[in-house]
Amino acid sequence: MSATVRVPNHLRPRREKVYGPARGIPLDRNAKARIIAFAKAWNAKHRQPGQHRGPITRAYQEVLEAMLWGFHNSHSGQCFPSYEAIAEKAQCCRDTVYEAIRALEAADVLTWVNRIVREQVRERDLFGKWASKWRIVRTSNAYLFRDPLPCHAGRPDSMGLSKSENPAGTLNQDLSTLKREVQIAPDPFEGMGTGLLRSLKSLGEALAKKEGLTVS
Repeated sequence: MSATVRVPNHLRPRREKVYGPARGIPLDRNAKARIIAFAKAWNAKHRQPGQHRGPITRAYQEVLEAMLWGFHNSHSGQCFPSYEAIAEKAQCCRDTVYEAIRALEAADVLTWVNRIVREQVRERDLFGKWASKWRIVRTSNAYLFRDPLPCHAGRPDSMGLSKSENPAGTLNQDLSTLKREVQIAPDPFEGMGTGLLRSLKSLGEALAKKEGLTVS
């Protein structure tokens, strides 16, 4: 049993809620195999006395495999199944899925954002008349898996999706994105030789002399 399981629920640190769209990171079969291998290696490295395998138990490993092979779309990269769907695929209970996702995020295998959608509903107003309103509804989580390959372009940390930074869609994050996209224009005088600069200076002095001005 992992240390996170032994701590009572009311004493566990609350995870920062991050809301955003269901972004996807495409992963082929090799990338998914690397993620599973990384999880096993991390588990063996952090195994504590009394643990059979490590913080990531056999049930947690089956949850990871169910999410990667059963729900993750290799082309779009989207993965947002419900706890109940994952539990049915991994043949475990819903609480096991919840604990497995926490353990896998602690191992830096995956992260997630709270997926939200807008929907239009009809309801009665204060005067009893029917009216249409828009409301924000939280749906299932959107999961993003970390490919351990350093050169992989779709790693969550390289896309600015760390849960410790600004939540998705905030003003600070948008400004950070704009800063990365802005390119500094090259210096138009860069690369000019000193001879050209001396010629320009001489030309300026000649023009000033012609106009009767004094050049210091």
